[in-house]
Amino acid sequence: MTPLTFAPVLGVTTSLSGKAWRWRGGNMELGEEQAGDPRGLDRTILDQLLLTRGVAEDDLERHARPTLRAFLPDPSVFRDMDAAAERLADSVTNGERVTVYGDYDVDGATSAALLVELLRQLGNDAGYYIPDRLLEGYGPSGEALVKLAESGSQLIVTVDCGAMAHEALGMARDVGVDVIVVDHHKCSPELPPARALVNPNRLDESDLGAAHGHLAAVGVAFLLGIALVRTLRARGWFAGRPEPDLMGLLDLVALGTVADVAALHGLNRAFVAQGLKILARRERIGMAALMDASRLNRAPQASDLGFALGPRINAGGRIGESTLGVRLLTTTDPEEARAIAAQLSQLNEERRAIEAAVQEAAEAQLAGQHNMAVQVLSGHGWHPGVIGIVAGRIKEKTGKPAVVIALDEAQGKGSGRSISGVDLGAAIIAAREAGLLVAGGGHAMAAGLTIEPARLADFAGFLDERLARDVDRARAGAAMLLDLALAPGGLTPDLVETLEAAGPYGVGWPAPRVAVGPVRIIKADIVGKDHLRLIASGNDGKSFKAIAFRAAESEMAQTLLHRSNGRRFHLAGRVKLDDWGSRPAAELQLEDAAFAD
Repeated sequence: MTPLTFAPVLGVTTSLSGKAWRWRGGNMELGEEQAGDPRGLDRTILDQLLLTRGVAEDDLERHARPTLRAFLPDPSVFRDMDAAAERLADSVTNGERVTVYGDYDVDGATSAALLVELLRQLGNDAGYYIPDRLLEGYGPSGEALVKLAESGSQLIVTVDCGAMAHEALGMARDVGVDVIVVDHHKCSPELPPARALVNPNRLDESDLGAAHGHLAAVGVAFLLGIALVRTLRARGWFAGRPEPDLMGLLDLVALGTVADVAALHGLNRAFVAQGLKILARRERIGMAALMDASRLNRAPQASDLGFALGPRINAGGRIGESTLGVRLLTTTDPEEARAIAAQLSQLNEERRAIEAAVQEAAEAQLAGQHNMAVQVLSGHGWHPGVIGIVAGRIKEKTGKPAVVIALDEAQGKGSGRSISGVDLGAAIIAAREAGLLVAGGGHAMAAGLTIEPARLADFAGFLDERLARDVDRARAGAAMLLDLALAPGGLTPDLVETLEAAGPYGVGWPAPRVAVGPVRIIKADIVGKDHLRLIASGNDGKSFKAIAFRAAESEMAQTLLHRSNGRRFHLAGRVKLDDWGSRPAAELQLEDAAFAD
């Protein structure tokens, strides 16, 4: 390994996707001899991966094995945490009726399931309420809170929503019901009238609490669970009673954290690392059924939570029945679990078809917006349940933040996704405060909004003016960041295992990206609808498989398909284990390519 260098990796200044290849940190170009026996380099590679993800050299050991003991803060550092725990403890000891009001996405479902299960273990038969995305929209409605109070709820806990619900919480206060808000979305300076509001992204949060602003709502709910158990322990509640299994709730924390695209560093990484161990035990009946429905018959990885389990839970809230996720995650009936998991899988297939139609219509509008810093796309009849996914797809396609809005006659419901370095949530809040939106909020990478159709042009102009400089700066610095460069012979299952040791990976803790080459393309074709599949061979005589998802129409795919008259290439992407055959092999998930000569 050589010191940090800014020279292009393998001399690639402009790849087939138009990017320069740069080292994420130190130069990690492995020779054929080294790469062929990665076992001797395990710790060197692991340390380098951690260092290039921001870990201090004297903190490598803690991050190499992320445990809760090493990363968990005292829950009391968060504002209102102790007040929330005391009020919940009162409900437990007094036998009050508690309702957990969750959002309809995975973070909301896992947060609600976590608190409901914990309260039930503590002897409180808590209920839950999940609003209908189409009929009620995002966040707690005053009407729903009042109805819950009228039906006997003495305490309502909102999870993954409520931080901006001033009017709704005011209505709850007026009828005398206490509300605790457990959220992670950005707050305004004026907080809603809650009994307690636990949110690391409060503007008045302490430095210690604000340091955990990357938590998903389910992570905040878990910390509240710790505070609640500690409070009850101090009251002597567990004299003669068993304490609840807090560690057993980490499967929910892992799923919600990954599915909500929360940054996987620090505490979140520990949550997911430990939660994956709980998931592998398949002890939660609903989670086991969900894994079976996803045909996941091995120990799950973080990517499975984001691409297999999470979308199925989300499908209920997007186009089906909003309560399906919480019902699945809290049921103790195996038959009910299997039925719900099958229903969610079917809804997920329907969601894919709806999503494809909306995406095609949205992409048709891109040509008229090529000069805009933020893609604002809208259409009548678009299903509100898929606009967030489509916004993410458009963002990936264009490299710009995207907001996709489903319109009806009265208003539009929008969802946005951003790129690193561009705070879309703050811009949406500013647009709301400027009177351009009926409602809106979110965080840096994702946001939601409600808008009157007549304000669309003004809103698009506002975002363009506010974010153009940030978008230009973020795009100018865009490069293919690489962790390793090696010959094809180094692409082995052992290397995959070494790279996985620095996981789990996700937003804020990117999976390692490797460059392999030079290679010649032996075979290339299109599989499925638009995936490029190829076999490449290097000078060392070793060959490997690679696949580029949803890339058939890209310049990279077309160039590789035609092999450019036998020219050699460098290929870049992420390494995965292909265990379909009799012998496991390393496969490259191709993201970019460049001419090698």
